Amino acid sequence: MVVVSYSGKEINAKLVYYGAGLSGKTSNLEAIYEAVPENSRGKMVSMKTQSDRTLFFDLLPLDLGEIMGFKTRFLLYTVPGQVFYNATRKLVLKGADAIVFVADSGVGKMDENKESLENLRANLREYGLQLEEIPWVLQYNKRDLPEVYSIDELNAALNPDGKVPWFEAVATEGKGVFETFRGLSHLLMEKVTRELRRAPLG
Repeated sequence: MVVVSYSGKEINAKLVYYGAGLSGKTSNLEAIYEAVPENSRGKMVSMKTQSDRTLFFDLLPLDLGEIMGFKTRFLLYTVPGQVFYNATRKLVLKGADAIVFVADSGVGKMDENKESLENLRANLREYGLQLEEIPWVLQYNKRDLPEVYSIDELNAALNPDGKVPWFEAVATEGKGVFETFRGLSHLLMEKVTRELRRAPLG
């Protein structure tokens, strides 16, 4: 959950990048990390598993400004892509305030995308949450591949009611990475602002 420090005037929020193995979650975090000035980001930590890794770092965003006088600090995490690391996925997901679901646009990857999205929903249910209760966006990554699903095909499979914001990306080149991050950040900050206005001060 979002942690609001009234004394330090800071809001801490956890953003999780979720998706199938090799869909581009790590590439997203690396692109953000490289682009952000050193004094605005913490150290990137990597927990390696045998065939995958979980990355995380904290980031004091530069261009989102203050919200009702509070600075915002984001903790960015990726989950391991392989489903057999589900215990780790579940652990990383705990306390997530917002989620980017990274989908692989490559033809032949739709079943993996759908399985991973269902896995995300199932893991959230174990925490008593529905995905729809949390700010989340879709990133259709790897748009540079020679054979990709159309946006319509991806939306039909992963976003059938069309309500979830989506972004096209080529994360290895940094394309669409910040658009996705900003889109999610704004959704989250709208929610936090509503909650701050409702909350009694002190």
